[in-house]
Amino acid sequence: MFGIIGKRIKQARMAVGLSLRALAKQVGVSAQAISKYERGLDIPSSGVLLRLSIALDVKVEYFFRMRRVSLRTPAWRKRSSLPSKMEKSILSQAEDWLERYLEVEDLFPDRPDVSPACELLKNVKGPVGSLDEAEKKADELRTLWDIGSDPIENLTELLEEKGVKVGLVEGPDSFDACTFVTEEDEPVIVINRSMYGDRQRFSLAHELGHIVIEPVNGVDPEKVAHRFAGAFLAPAEAVRRELGGHRRTLSIYELHLLKHKYGLSMQAWIYRAKDLGVLSESSARNLFRQFRLKGWYRKEPGDSLPVEEPKRFERLIMRALSEELISESRAAELLGKPFAEFWREVAEKHDGLPADFGS
Repeated sequence: MFGIIGKRIKQARMAVGLSLRALAKQVGVSAQAISKYERGLDIPSSGVLLRLSIALDVKVEYFFRMRRVSLRTPAWRKRSSLPSKMEKSILSQAEDWLERYLEVEDLFPDRPDVSPACELLKNVKGPVGSLDEAEKKADELRTLWDIGSDPIENLTELLEEKGVKVGLVEGPDSFDACTFVTEEDEPVIVINRSMYGDRQRFSLAHELGHIVIEPVNGVDPEKVAHRFAGAFLAPAEAVRRELGGHRRTLSIYELHLLKHKYGLSMQAWIYRAKDLGVLSESSARNLFRQFRLKGWYRKEPGDSLPVEEPKRFERLIMRALSEELISESRAAELLGKPFAEFWREVAEKHDGLPADFGS
């Protein structure tokens, strides 16, 4: 038990980005005491546990959670400015969220251990030695998932349906997304909850590329994942159907309409047109120059795409609550927030949906 509590304290501390000394000051004990707790050499009293829960913004029950996961082989989509401390925070947030997710899944014994759809992902995984091969890999997965060349309405829902767990974490602007593999070899993607919808979707598709692509022949893993993402969201067949075989330029409003139809940013559409030979290199450069001069490379003109939120985890919790497999307090602990706060957020998002709607 000492070890479990210690690991929980360290995980929560890393998630909120506190040093040993900073946490010790908030709790009213020494940094050496916190270190002993984390290493399993001592166990905090009930009073200290209560103060730890307040300082770390977790429920006391969190420290006794038996389910423990360890994520491995992270593939980061980030800028070089992301500090190591923030990487550890993101990892700790991801592990905490996934532990809660798996605990909810464990409430339903009829659930298969490994999703058959997830097995299909493993079947399509293979070597990619060029950008053109990345394009083909995206087409292969679309065919496998039977989605043709049509726009993907909700990429997050599609990934969850196909066995990929998707979670939101807090992170700086220099962090987009990260792919992990669980001990059971299941793929997990965590994304920055503060991104615009188009950037979020591209990051999800990019991370999907990391899941199914094994770079060979010295190709840049990021470049082939980028090409895969563009091809997965806007297949070559769809691009040529929308733009034609050859264009001298593309209008801004046309790009805006395509962005909202396919969930792919305007700038990514320019890249797609260039990669497929619909636009020349010089024409694409002219458009990118226009975006830089007008400051659109940071925030594109027009209304943004809405952010997609993973909902499977919440649905499982609501199912468990409705079937009286868990109490409201247990549901709150799994959600990671007070139940009243959760229902308040639900009401705000869904036009005043009443808090007793699910009862």
